[in-house]
Amino acid sequence: MKKNDIIKVLIKDVIFPNKGIAYIESQKIILKGGIQGQKVKARITKKKKNKIEASILEVLEPSPIEISPKCEHFGQCGGCTFQNIPYNHQLNMKSQQVKRILEEANIKDYEFLGIEPSPLQYAYRSKMEFSFGDTIKDGPLTLGMHHKGKFYEIITTHNCQIVDQDFNKILKAVLEFFQEKKIPYFHKKTHQGSLRHLVIRKSYKTSQLLINLVTTSQQKLPLDLFREKLLSLSLSGKIMGILHTINDNLADIVQSDETKILYGQDFITEKILGLSFNISAFSFFQTNSLGAEKLYSTVRDFAGSTKNKVIFDLYCGTGTIAQIMAPIAKKVIGIEIVDEAVESAKKNASLNGLTNCHFIAGDVMEKIKELNEKPDLIILDPPRAGIHPKAIHKIIDFGPQKFIYVSCKPTSLAIDLPIFIEKGYKITKIQCIDMFPHTPHVETVVELESSSQK
Repeated sequence: MKKNDIIKVLIKDVIFPNKGIAYIESQKIILKGGIQGQKVKARITKKKKNKIEASILEVLEPSPIEISPKCEHFGQCGGCTFQNIPYNHQLNMKSQQVKRILEEANIKDYEFLGIEPSPLQYAYRSKMEFSFGDTIKDGPLTLGMHHKGKFYEIITTHNCQIVDQDFNKILKAVLEFFQEKKIPYFHKKTHQGSLRHLVIRKSYKTSQLLINLVTTSQQKLPLDLFREKLLSLSLSGKIMGILHTINDNLADIVQSDETKILYGQDFITEKILGLSFNISAFSFFQTNSLGAEKLYSTVRDFAGSTKNKVIFDLYCGTGTIAQIMAPIAKKVIGIEIVDEAVESAKKNASLNGLTNCHFIAGDVMEKIKELNEKPDLIILDPPRAGIHPKAIHKIIDFGPQKFIYVSCKPTSLAIDLPIFIEKGYKITKIQCIDMFPHTPHVETVVELESSSQK
């Protein structure tokens, strides 16, 4: 076999994150995507001594477990991966992948509590970032998600199934408005044009909506008419704010050079486990509110009694976990690198009447040096890459009785956990939470206890 050869293989397994495994004789083939049991035609894209990678060109025979996807955009849209697999199979696959990754890292002898399903399989997302573009060069304006496997093409996802129907109504209205006005989108090659992104948030418990139009500053836009168009829509939720963000940065990300309020306010309120959280346009907040309740309930259960205890919440984001732990703790200290998230955490703590939460803005690696208190419990919720290698030893050296590690990437978790074990901590319990149905992502909550302090 050599690069660009066309092969026909049977996918025997799927490993994290969404990689199919097949064999030709004893040679292992790694494919991007695929479902266990599919027979596919593929092209070899990379060939090294002990590694062959291939891309799927065509599914020759479906898997016995395959079902018809609910969403008409599935296959073209890059947002969902597993809508053609029954949900119980998705859950089993994710939990087995986590167990296998940890086993390969020689992590064993713990109680595995399985995987908690998302309360909603569909319409679970509380935030979406839609992009403006076109599907074919110089074609009509589109608004939606990137075409699967492509960089420039955007397909209009007017009937997305993982969001509330208000999202689809707003998307359709906004697209029609700018098509009629003949406003061009921002071309990533030429850097010309106005329309960049449409960001929608909706709180599950309060049904509040926040709509943010992101454009360049290259032309004057009919924003008054845009606002009136949105306010005229018949929606199940209530529009609390309409924003206009200017972003002249060349990178294809949502960020703000300037944000103006076109209507109402610049935040919505969500309720999680009895607490209220104001969420602004650029706040980080879990995008599955009901799933977040399960995740945070698991953290609280693993923590056990926190009465009169000092808790560190590292990589705390907007301080959601810290505030959920605070009512019966002595003190909670949160550290987060994003300044705006820390300001939001402080405001939300005040909103909830919590006076024992203290939030620090800065890099965990640097700011933990300034902490003089002895924690009884440390909660970790690091970014996808895991804990920085220079920070992890300093964190462990605080020597709490217990750590709770919340991971959004099991391969990073498998790198970090052996370091805790080497330092005298034992993994007691692991629980997976499915926050993102129909995608490869999975949250994992780990309880670690000090073996020297028992």
